[in-house]
Amino acid sequence: MKSIAIIPARGGSKRLKNKNIKIFYGKPILQRTVEILKKSQIFDSIILTTDSAKIKKLGKKIGIDVIIDRSVNLSKNSATTIEVIQDAIKKLTTIEFDIVCCIYPCNPLLLISDLKMTAIKAKNEKKRFIFPVCEYTHPVERGFELEKNNNISFINKKNANMNTQTFTKKYHDAGQFYWAKKEVWLKSSTIHNNSKAYIIPKYRAVDIDDIEDWKKAKALFKGLD
Repeated sequence: MKSIAIIPARGGSKRLKNKNIKIFYGKPILQRTVEILKKSQIFDSIILTTDSAKIKKLGKKIGIDVIIDRSVNLSKNSATTIEVIQDAIKKLTTIEFDIVCCIYPCNPLLLISDLKMTAIKAKNEKKRFIFPVCEYTHPVERGFELEKNNNISFINKKNANMNTQTFTKKYHDAGQFYWAKKEVWLKSSTIHNNSKAYIIPKYRAVDIDDIEDWKKAKALFKGLD
């Protein structure tokens, strides 16, 4: 079975400007992700879907196989990952492939070993998505909101004095990648409600949305060296 990687990288990023091509330890972060994908030798083709001229230019420079022009409607904040990948799959009419891995461009903590392990699982999974998850660092049941003057208000007051060990482990999307068969991508309306988890350690995951996430990713990346 042939596998391809599709990287969704739009130009508009409100909380962290140009984050998909922002320099991360001497290289655009997109380039770092592509280098990992090439080194893994898993993918028959690496695809980029974007609305940005700057990102397209970088994509050509770093040797991405196919660059897809993303429509205006799919470049809005409201566009979902699954919609973007479905659009890309439908436009790839000259390439044969069976399995698609959607990989986010801001992925400096991505490991080849994780890609290889999940690639094997994806080949044997007929109907579901597979993606990495990690455990919440603190029980979500003991979360609280901040009111005026930073006054604390527990979301569920009955949990305020409960021991953290009382609660079962909870997990969240690591924000790295999603595997599924081509037909699963095309037939599905959601990823998370039809999926199987691949657990990774908490220190190897950060979903980069703002400058704090960026700084955290840099600190974790240095720790992996």
